[in-house]
Parts: sequence; C-alpha cells; structure tokens
Amino acid sequence: MHINKTIFAFTSTMEKIKILWADDEIDLLKPHILFLQEKGYEVTTATNGRDALDLVQKTAYDIVFLDENMPGLSGLETLVQIKNLRNEIPVVMITKNEAEEIMEEAIGSKIADYLIKPVNPNQILLSIKKNLDNKRLISEKTTQGYQQEFRQIGMSMSDKLSWNEWVDVYKKLVYWEIELENTQDPGMYDILTMQKAEANHLFGKFIDNNYLQWLKDPEKAPLMSHYLLRRKVLPLVDAGEEPVFFILIDNLRYDQWKTIQPVLTDLFKIIEDETYCSILPTATMFARNAIFAGMMPSEIEKRFPDKWVNDEDEGGKNQYEEDFLADQLQRLKKTYKFSYTKVTNIDAGKALVDSIPNLYQNKFNVIVYNFVDMLSHARTDMQVIRELAEDEKAYRSITKSWFEHSPLLDALKRIAEKPCKVVIATDHGTIKVNDASKIVGDRNTNTNLRYKVGKSLNYEKKDVMEIRNPADAFLPKMNVSTSYVFIKGDKFFAYPNNFNYYVNFYRDTFQHGGISPEEMIIPVITLQSKS
Repeated sequence: MHINKTIFAFTSTMEKIKILWADDEIDLLKPHILFLQEKGYEVTTATNGRDALDLVQKTAYDIVFLDENMPGLSGLETLVQIKNLRNEIPVVMITKNEAEEIMEEAIGSKIADYLIKPVNPNQILLSIKKNLDNKRLISEKTTQGYQQEFRQIGMSMSDKLSWNEWVDVYKKLVYWEIELENTQDPGMYDILTMQKAEANHLFGKFIDNNYLQWLKDPEKAPLMSHYLLRRKVLPLVDAGEEPVFFILIDNLRYDQWKTIQPVLTDLFKIIEDETYCSILPTATMFARNAIFAGMMPSEIEKRFPDKWVNDEDEGGKNQYEEDFLADQLQRLKKTYKFSYTKVTNIDAGKALVDSIPNLYQNKFNVIVYNFVDMLSHARTDMQVIRELAEDEKAYRSITKSWFEHSPLLDALKRIAEKPCKVVIATDHGTIKVNDASKIVGDRNTNTNLRYKVGKSLNYEKKDVMEIRNPADAFLPKMNVSTSYVFIKGDKFFAYPNNFNYYVNFYRDTFQHGGISPEEMIIPVITLQSKS
C-alpha cells in the first residue's frame, strides 16, 4: 500500500506537458483544446505570430502547433523565429494549403510534423505522442520484442548448433544489443549482457569441439580466412566487366558494420550481408596474412621462410601482404591487373581518395584500411580514448563518427560514382574483456592477452582451448615443445606477478586473439554501386 501511495504521489506531481497553439481562428478549435486538456495536457493559445513569439520567450513549451496562414507574421515566418529562439522545440505546422513549395519550405525550416486542415483531435494527439513520447513508445516496444525473443534465443543455444545457427544467434544478439542500447530500460540491457556472456561460454565449447576438424575437412567447414578471396571475392572479379574493390577494414566487428551500414546505403545497394570465420589466433599477423596468401600460417611460413615473422621476432608482422596476394593470384592463374593500397594514416587516406580514378583502370583493387585496430589499442593505452569509448555503445559510436569523417568514406563516394562492386570485410574482431585468467610462461612467451604461444605454459585449462601440436592447427612451430592456448569468452591472460595491477589496467579494454563470436564471426559485405 505504501508503494502505491508513493507512485500516486509521484505521478500526481509530475509536470504537465505544455502545448502552445497559435491560430488566428483559435475559437473554432475549442473542442480540440478541451480534448487535450482532458488528456492531461496544459494548452496555451495565441491568435497571431507575434503573441506566439512572446509566449515562447517567456515559457518553455514542449511542443508548438502553428497555423501556416495567419495575418501579419505568417506561420512560416513565425516558425523561423521560434527556431532562432528555441531550436529544440518541436513545431507542428497546420495548414489548408497543400502546395508543394509550402511543404518543402516548412520541412526545410525543420518542422517536426505537417498536418492538413481540417484536423481531428486524434491527429493532434498522435502528433504529440510521435514527437514527445516517441522514445518511450519505441523503448517499450523494443523491450517487449526482446522479452519475447529472449527465451527463444536461450532455447536455441541449448541445442547442438551448427556454424550457421551460431551465426543466426550472434546476429540476433547484435540486433537486440543495438536496439536496446537506446531504451529507457537498463535492466533489460543487463539481461542481454548476461545472455551474451552465456553465448560466449557455449561458443567457446563449440569452437573447441569443431575447429581442428574444420581444418582437416574444409568442405564441411564454414568460409574461413584463407579461403575468403578464393571463394567470395575473386569469383566476382571473374564474372564481371566492372572493377571490384576489396576493402579490408582492420578489426571491424559485425556490430560496428551494422552501425556504419546506414551511411553507405545512399551510395550502394547491399547484395549480400554475410559473415565468415576468422582463423585462430584472431590476430592480424595470422588472420590477415592468411587472407592474402590464401594459406594457413604454417603453409605461409614454409612457402615464404624469409617473409614470415613469428611472434617473438623483431619487425612488422604484415609487411608482405602485397607479395602474398600476388602469389595467390598467380597460383590461381588470375592474370588480371590488380592494385594493393594500405592506409595507416590521414595522409595516405587522402592520397587514396585522389587515386580512385586511376584504380578504375584495374580489374581488381585491394585496399587495407587501418583505423579500428588502432582505436582498440589506443583505448587500452590512452585514458582519453578510454573515456570516449567507455563501453560497447560508445565504441560503436566512435567507430561510426570516425567513418563519417574519414577519407575512407570520401574514397567510397568516389568509387560509387561509376559501376563497380565493392566487398567490405575485416580480418578479425575484438571483445571487451572483463576478467583475468592466470598463466605462467617463460620469457619468450608472446605478449598478446587473448592467446599465448610458447613452451612449458601453465594455465587454467577450463578457460582455454589448447593446441599442443601446432601442426594440427596449421600454426608455426618455433621449437619441439611449442604449444598455443586461446582464451575463451571475455577473459584475458595475466601473469601471477603483479596480477592485480594488470587486472585493473586491462579490464574493460578491447582485445583480440582468442575465441568469441565477436572475434570470429566477422562481416563480409558485397555492395553494388548505384551509378
């Protein structure tokens, strides 16, 4: 009973929504005004634009209804001045005039809605709800939608899933994560976070049980890094007269792709929105080299002993991607003209934009764009980036903001000016880590937080997938006792020495190299220019 009284006291003292309605025939609208007052709205009226402006200056209205055809200061003129005074107030234009130029001018002046007289009370009520209750209504609908699908997702994860079924589960979780992030129900978002953690746990078991078998029998495996060009990209080059651009954005997760996707829909038609499986380790030197060489890491090391660089070796790990690409094309007897461009800074990005007309002379163009990977590393090392991308939502947002203002988007705009196909992909994803798992290794053990390679490794077996014989996973073997371990879920490796310090430093950072849907189920998107 006490709770009910508290709720009643709260709702009864809530401030009413304030409406200003300006119309020179306001007396004819009394039934509408009474209707709104009965619904609990506070309505103030004005018969001309000047009075409306005076009222707007004195009172913070939630919404304004404005007649377009008033004597003296017209509705459109009043609208402009209201926006100058209080740009945040939604203004609904009401008019008898259906002329297209009037509508266009009103829309250009940032009206919130446009109603044609005669209007009925329910039209007015709908406009209010659309403009003022929109977020709440969408939030409630989204929450109900996830509640209905929560049980279905949970039941499907309890089954023995195939790769394609895991992709479906992951895509649903990504969809609901993006939908729920803007709702007014943080509790539901917390439930989704727990369901994602459960999915990560079960996905780790799935990979542990299937990964090595996929490598033995590629026909039964999902599309993986070393087959990406051969099976997904080069058939497009072979099939058409128009150029194909393969753009690899380093470290781009599927949810980040869904965030930047709307930016590209004006330029391109999406032909396929698919995913593929990154090889292990989900790290650039392994996964990206495998893409361009069309081979697994141990095969690359054997074919190019002078160009493969192991974890403990000095020097860049991806210096020979163009050589690997040329070799793969030669092995596959692809004789067409191709280009390879790597962008690692703003100047190289601007140079890429200028080079697009020349790239159209090639049948196949490869562009490697490094930014998202640098962002994830910067977020670990720099406090200011941690604050800008403090959680998953902010991480997606900062990726979108970068993309919208990047030379890469400028390059894509130029690419879209002519008929072509574009494949956007990545080499691996990344995961926000939350907890540490202890590991002990010698001084030559690599520094990556999501996988370790070395000898005499000592670790928590329940947290990892072990590869005691690197040849089974087509991975380089530095010595006779080399083994690999990949951590599952949202954990990261930490040494017992200074354990608490490293846990506090790396917790809530974005890492890659291990096993999770975020790192392994990654986008490969085929686009067609709308030219």
